[in-house]
Amino acid sequence: MNLQQLEYLIAVDRHKHFGKAAQSCFITQPTLSAMIQKLEDELDLKIFDRTTHPIRTTDIGIQIVEHAKTITNEVNELRNKANLLNNIIGGKINIGIIPTVSTYILPNEIFKFLGENQEIEMAVKEMTTDSIIKALKSGELDAGIIATPYESANEFYTDFIFNEELMLYSSGINEDKDSFVSPEDINTDKVWLLEEGNCLKTQFENICQLKENSLKPKNLDFLASNMNTIIHMVDEVGGISILPELAIEQLNKEQKNKISRFRKPHPYREISLIYYKPTYKQKIIDELKTHIQESMKQKLNFYQATEDFVNIKPQ
Repeated sequence: MNLQQLEYLIAVDRHKHFGKAAQSCFITQPTLSAMIQKLEDELDLKIFDRTTHPIRTTDIGIQIVEHAKTITNEVNELRNKANLLNNIIGGKINIGIIPTVSTYILPNEIFKFLGENQEIEMAVKEMTTDSIIKALKSGELDAGIIATPYESANEFYTDFIFNEELMLYSSGINEDKDSFVSPEDINTDKVWLLEEGNCLKTQFENICQLKENSLKPKNLDFLASNMNTIIHMVDEVGGISILPELAIEQLNKEQKNKISRFRKPHPYREISLIYYKPTYKQKIIDELKTHIQESMKQKLNFYQATEDFVNIKPQ
């Protein structure tokens, strides 16, 4: 028996599928299956029922898996303590990030953070907020970056990272940069939205009372899955949408002229890092939060909320 076998055991229990578990562990399925079988033989226990789809963890197996989680957590805690004693920030961490944030912080802030901290191994997944919360509860993720406050995330620790203004993106050129838009002046039947489950969609709906988009064909049911698609639809077909402030810096000069700010109080969204409980990975979480915070102070219109801004909740 070794630690690697215990990690494979936990992965199979989480995914309920040998193939997916092997993929998450970066090994082949035959290798993982053989290691699990060897462990079952050594313990003389049947941990998984392979006749069901998805694979079922047996009643005895559930107890074994829980014990395996305790052992792997303790080993990781020991490694982390050694890193701290050696003044090294290191270890493995799994993070889920909502797509409308990861698009802008992954290639910049997180890449730079990992470049400065070579001892950290980070796995990042783009996920909806609800998926992040489920993955945190199951242990698949160590932390998540989402828009807050979010009712389903009340049971988690929440560390504020930054506030980000929400702006209007329209097909018309904004000639007067000093002018501001009121929500009631928006033609809400020409709005392009992200798909269900994306908190930015809900935030736009909370700013304006939306109607069906009259620009798309009547026989088309369309919701975008990413911001680049939304921007392209506005550019090519017309209409409007909402963009987070970080998206602006990636626009070309012509596109930036299509941006308008809302009147005071300016709508914004709060971005936070959530995690289930303080763990041996707390140092990595804290350092990542601080790194992103310091960078955002230089990029955004405001860092902390003021009376000129109002938080548009993602629910």
